[in-house]
Amino acid sequence: MIGPVLRHMGETKLELGPATQAAHPWRRGEDNGVVWLVLDCEGSSVNTIARAEIEGLATELDRLEQQPPKGVVIRSAKPAGFAVGADIKQFDDMARDGATDMLRQGHAVLDRLEALPCPTIAVVHGPAIGAGLEIALACERRIAVPGASFGAPEVKLGLHPGLGATFRLPALIDPLEAMTLMLTGKTAHTKKAKSLGIVDEIVRERHIAAAVHAMLEHEADRSLGVKARALKYGGRSLAARQMRNETEKQAPKEHYPAPYRLIDNWEQHGDDRDAMQQAEIDSFTELLDTDTSKNLRRVFFLRQRLKDGPRGADDIAHVHVIGAGAMGAEIAAWAAVKGKRVTLGDVDTAPLGQAVAQTRKIAEGAHLSDIEIRDALDRMVPDPRGYGVAHADLVIEAGPEKVETKRKIYDSVAAQIKPGAILASNTSSLSLDDLKTAAPDIKRFAGLHFFNPVSKMQLVEVVRHNGTDKETITRLAAFCGGIDRLPVQVRDYPGFLVNRALTPYLLEAMVLMDEGIAKEVIDTAAIRFGMPMGPVALADQVGLDIGLHVGDSLKAALDKPLAKISDDLRKKVDKGELGKKTGRGFYDWSQGTPRPDASLDDAPDDLTDRLILPMLDACIECLRKDIVGSADEVDGAMIFATGFPPFRGGPMHYARQRGTEDITARLKNLADRHGPRFAPDRGWSNI
Repeated sequence: MIGPVLRHMGETKLELGPATQAAHPWRRGEDNGVVWLVLDCEGSSVNTIARAEIEGLATELDRLEQQPPKGVVIRSAKPAGFAVGADIKQFDDMARDGATDMLRQGHAVLDRLEALPCPTIAVVHGPAIGAGLEIALACERRIAVPGASFGAPEVKLGLHPGLGATFRLPALIDPLEAMTLMLTGKTAHTKKAKSLGIVDEIVRERHIAAAVHAMLEHEADRSLGVKARALKYGGRSLAARQMRNETEKQAPKEHYPAPYRLIDNWEQHGDDRDAMQQAEIDSFTELLDTDTSKNLRRVFFLRQRLKDGPRGADDIAHVHVIGAGAMGAEIAAWAAVKGKRVTLGDVDTAPLGQAVAQTRKIAEGAHLSDIEIRDALDRMVPDPRGYGVAHADLVIEAGPEKVETKRKIYDSVAAQIKPGAILASNTSSLSLDDLKTAAPDIKRFAGLHFFNPVSKMQLVEVVRHNGTDKETITRLAAFCGGIDRLPVQVRDYPGFLVNRALTPYLLEAMVLMDEGIAKEVIDTAAIRFGMPMGPVALADQVGLDIGLHVGDSLKAALDKPLAKISDDLRKKVDKGELGKKTGRGFYDWSQGTPRPDASLDDAPDDLTDRLILPMLDACIECLRKDIVGSADEVDGAMIFATGFPPFRGGPMHYARQRGTEDITARLKNLADRHGPRFAPDRGWSNI
C-alpha cells in the first residue's frame, strides 16, 4: 500500500525521506504545503507504539511547531494497518522502571500533537487499536479507508487506555458509546466507527489525497452532543452505576479491577480533562502491577506462541469436508471465509444448503464487505457426489463418532485422494490408532480436532498417532494458522488434551448433583472461580449425548478411574433431552443460556476444588506422558478451548501460584473423602 514512495491513485506522488536515525520510525514528506508523517516500524510487518515511536513523533513535532505547515497527515507505511497498539513486551519494563514518568512523557507528546496550530488528519487503513487509536484521537480529524477498524482492547490485558483515550474518546463521541468500547474492548469497524463519530469520512485509497486537501478547506465541527451535555449536568453517576452492574455480569470486580477503575475515573473526573488525564496515568500505573494484568499479559504471549509455533508455509489451497453436520458445516464455512477453496460433501443434501447460509452468517459476523462475502460464498461449494475429494490438498472427515462409520468413509475415498493429500479426522474421542489402518496413507493421516463453534473457538488440536510423519503435522499446523486458528500439537491419547482434562470436571458435576447439590450451586461455584459457564450448563451446551459418549470412551481407555457416570445423565440421553440443541437438558434453554447466581453459604467446603483440581491433575498426566509439549501449551490450550479463567494465567500457572504441594495435599484429602479418582498424578513432582 505504501512504501518508500507514498502513492495515491491520482495526480499526487509523494517522496518520503528516510528515517533520521535507526530508532526513529517516522518518515516525512510534503505535498502542496501539507506534511505527511508516515509510521514505519523497522523490522516488523505491523506498527507498534513504544518509546521509539513516541520519541520520534516528538522530534517531528519540534519541526512542526517551529514552522507550522498547511496541515499534517499521519498514517502508516504498513499494509497490515495503522498501528496495533503498544508494545506489550515493554509493560514489564514500565512497571519496573517508572511507568508514571513514561506515561507522562507519552501524554505530553500527544498533547503537543493535539495542540499544533494547523489542522491534523489521521488516515487509517486496517486496525488502529490501543495506542494506535490514541494517536489517531490526538489528531483533529480521521479518514478511514474501507476495512479500517478502531478499538481500545486494553481491558483484555487487565488495563484501560493509558495514552489519553479515556478522556479524548468520550469528548469526541457519545460518552456512553465511548465507555462501552473501552469497557468491552470491542472493535468498531469502518461503518460503525463512522456512525459513532470516530471517523469523519470513509474514503477509498485512490481518493485519499483529494479527500485530505478538501478536508483542510473546512473546519471541523466539534460541538458537544446532546448526551454529552446531559451527562455534564447530572447524569454521570446513574450511568456509572448502570455500567458497573452490566460489567459485573461479564467481568466480576474481584477478578477484573480495570473496568471499575475506568468507571470510577469517568464518574469522578469526566467533566475535568486535566483531572481525568492524571487519574488515567495513576490507575494505569497501579493496574500494571496487579496479578490480573500480569496473568492476562501472559495469556497474550501464550496466544502468540501458539500462533507463531513451529510450522512452515500454508500450502493447503483446497479443502474437502466430509459431513455437513454441525461441526463439518462450521469447519467448511470458516475455511471458506478465511480464503480456502472448499467443497462440502454429505449423503443428505439438505444440510448442504444450510451450510451455505451459515457461511454467509459467519462472513457477516467477521465484518467482510459485500464483495468479500460474495467471494467467500463462491469458494464454498456444496458437493453431494464428493467430486472435490480428488482435487483437495486436505480432506477433513467430520462424520459421526463411530469407528466403523469413519472407517467406511476412509475406504470410500481411498481411491480418490490425490498423492500427497492429507486425510484428517475431526474426532473428539476416538483413538486414531483404531482408525488409521483404514486410511489411504497412514503417514498422511492425523487428527484435526476443532471445537464448537468453530467460528468462535480459537484452538485446534493437531493430533498425531505413532505413524504420522512430521511433515503432515507441520502442514496441518500451518493450515490452522492460515485460517486464523491456534494449533496445539498433541499425541493420540484418550480425549487428547482438552477433553481428557475437561471430562473429569463435567463428570464430577454430575456426581455432585447425585449427592443432592443443586445444579445452580455447582455452576455458581465454577463461575465464581472464573469459568465462563458452569459445568452443568457446559454439558448441556456441548450435548449430553456427546458428553456421555466421551465419558464412556475415556472410562474404558484410561488407567486412572473417573467419576461414576450419572444414571440421570443416561436417562436424559435416552429421553432425547440432550441439552441446548433440543431445548432441554439439565436446564431449560428456552430463555437463553443459563447463568445462575446461587448462594454458596450452604455449599460443601470442597465444592470448587472437587470441580477444578481433577482438571489440573489430568493436565499433569498429559504432561507426564508427553501428550503435549509443555506447560505453556497446556495453559494456552485450556484457556482458548475451555475458557479456563484467563486472569489466572492457565491451569499450570494457577497450580504454580497456588503451590503444587498445597494442591497435591488437597487431592490426597479429596481421595480419602471421595475415592481414588482424586489421587494425585505422580507427575506433580516435576512441576
